[in-house]
Amino acid sequence: MTEANLQAGERLDGLPSQQVNVIQNPDMFSYSLDAVLLAHFAKPNKKGRGVTVDLGAGTGAVGLFYAKKVTGRVMLVEIQADLAKMAERSVKLNQLDDRVSVIHSDMQEVFDQIKPGSVDTVLCNPPYFQVKETTKQNQDEHYQIARHEVAIDLPKLAQTANKLLKNKGKFFMVHRPERLADIFAALTARGLEVKHIQFVYGKADREANMVLVEAIKQGRAGGVRVLPPIIAYTAANDYTKQVEKILYGQPWTIE
Repeated sequence: MTEANLQAGERLDGLPSQQVNVIQNPDMFSYSLDAVLLAHFAKPNKKGRGVTVDLGAGTGAVGLFYAKKVTGRVMLVEIQADLAKMAERSVKLNQLDDRVSVIHSDMQEVFDQIKPGSVDTVLCNPPYFQVKETTKQNQDEHYQIARHEVAIDLPKLAQTANKLLKNKGKFFMVHRPERLADIFAALTARGLEVKHIQFVYGKADREANMVLVEAIKQGRAGGVRVLPPIIAYTAANDYTKQVEKILYGQPWTIE
């Protein structure tokens, strides 16, 4: 791993199990546990040799964590120039620039750089919150785009993923459980059939606060499987053994 050469306001956050460090600036946006769990959850096509695209990559966390368990090309698509530049530096920092690249683009306009129907796996940690007249949005542009559906919404995201993917290609996403009806509707209407979901709970006695979703382009309708839950924290606010293994255990492998 090369030297980080951090700029003002930046810090280095790492995922020990994957031996990956990501350059971040908390004043712009920082990844959290949802990014780690999405990268861990994703089960790629072609035993990891296929092409992967991370849509709305931010500083590149999801794509970089995922890249260490596959051998194929990974493309990180990010609309915000500052975040795309940080992602580029993180790619070089982790010495992955031989097969991981950053594309600074609106994901809906990326098709001149990524051929439609050429991608095996699409990953996305999208903005969770709809924009309504009563919605309170963060005034910081970086956080606004990352958290609210101002640049992309679920139907447009589903259409973009469908257009990128090959038939039987896989789409993986992390979102909020309260949006599950919207997620199913958006994906199914655009040829992405949900096959697996996994709920994430902050603590065992609380409602789920995340949901991980796998869908297949032109997959057979029905047959959705709900995987065993992930519990993030113990009653004492420590990581559970389950999450500790993901964060600090052995490098992830394709099962």
